[in-house]
Amino acid sequence: MELRAGIISGYWTPRAARHGAVVRAPLPAGPAEALFQELGAMPPARRTLDRLPRTLSVPGEAQRPDWEATLQTQETVPAEATTRAIAVDGVMAPLKPQAEERVERAAKRTAPGQPASGPTGYREVGCGTLTLYAREGERGQPLQSARMPEHKQVTLAEQLQAEAPAILGARPDLRGVYLADGADSNWELLAEVERTVGGNPLESVPIVDCYPACEHLKGGCAALWGESTPRGQAEFARLRVLLQEADEGAERSMGTLRYHAGRAAGTRRKRIRAALTSFHNQRKRMAYAAYQRQHLPLASGVRAAAGKPLVTQRLKGSGMAGTRAGGQALLTLRSLLQSGRWAQAWLLLAADFHSPVVIPDDSMEVPLPLAA
Repeated sequence: MELRAGIISGYWTPRAARHGAVVRAPLPAGPAEALFQELGAMPPARRTLDRLPRTLSVPGEAQRPDWEATLQTQETVPAEATTRAIAVDGVMAPLKPQAEERVERAAKRTAPGQPASGPTGYREVGCGTLTLYAREGERGQPLQSARMPEHKQVTLAEQLQAEAPAILGARPDLRGVYLADGADSNWELLAEVERTVGGNPLESVPIVDCYPACEHLKGGCAALWGESTPRGQAEFARLRVLLQEADEGAERSMGTLRYHAGRAAGTRRKRIRAALTSFHNQRKRMAYAAYQRQHLPLASGVRAAAGKPLVTQRLKGSGMAGTRAGGQALLTLRSLLQSGRWAQAWLLLAADFHSPVVIPDDSMEVPLPLAA
């Protein structure tokens, strides 16, 4: 009966498991337990709720490429879409070290001259989005992915590589944009995606997300004139407009900072140099005035938004430090929910727990021969 009904983990009916997964995606097990008690419906225990995402993730991870391919076939591209933007970001999250990492860290702590370190370390969680934009900048719902720390974010790259051709297959005329901050690792990941996506006759445009670029500019202005001073705020407002709207805005903004940098010393000069170095390294991807004339997105609110709702709000609570498996189970649930794919994904997931059962007909049994 359980196999026919698709009972999950010996406790959850499919409907109850779906409700439990939706509640566990945003809430730790303790608050989730309290919520169910308050609602007065089913009363799952905290441990049962804690195990549910990892139980669901076992078939989800094993069949992830096939299931994602099925979900991609159900995507539609609005007629008004003109641009598809792929954005990546990284979020540092606390993570319980694995056995080999614990041994390595223990050795470092006992080594002469090594500072003491806490029981948990931070690792970078990779986030990626694919978003469609209309000509006037209207943004569609982003398809979001997040993967726990992994060397070169191989799985995240595979997911983005699979998503883009599915969209371009329906609309090969879409203009391609890649968005990231100035981190080399993000651009290496996007370069890997670009090498395998193909299918777009128009050249893809790499753009440094304008929001972190403005943050670097703000830091340089604060180092020169003070963050809260009227002069500092006025100069930042002026240079931000120059950066975004003037031709060669990055070069001209750098020129202003460079002109005043000689009067700074010590920490203030280091902060200015950091801003100048960032602009110098990424200036070819910061032609914001030209991008605006082409109706391309200057910044991906969803790039930062993917990191905050997917990772920060769920994995970086007070005292939290999860495992790779547990963290990935939660991130997968949250990605599906925030990408608008949850309903279709749940049908695939729930079906995996159903098994056909054939009960033999007793009348067809053949009696065993008597012993001689």
